[in-house]
Amino acid sequence: MSRQQVLVLYLANSALDSHVVGWSLYDGTGRTSPTTGDSDEPPYESGVAALRDGWRLMQAAQLIPPYPGHEYDVSFLKHEFFFERIVDMAEGLP
Repeated sequence: MSRQQVLVLYLANSALDSHVVGWSLYDGTGRTSPTTGDSDEPPYESGVAALRDGWRLMQAAQLIPPYPGHEYDVSFLKHEFFFERIVDMAEGLP
């Protein structure tokens, strides 16, 4: 039996090697119950670091240019990347 873990990383820009500015982790194994903002340090320095640790990239944010005159508006974090890893419940965490 296997379960999915999902990691959402918000990066400084659209490059996977840019630094992490926000994150969320969802653990479908039920072994941990992390919450948003429960740590001062991101789980990885960049999206590439997550890839190197075995996370698979599922989705990257669509790049949408700002509407003219709104280049400096504060809003949601734009550069959102979804990663997953599948955990075998018999073996434990990778």
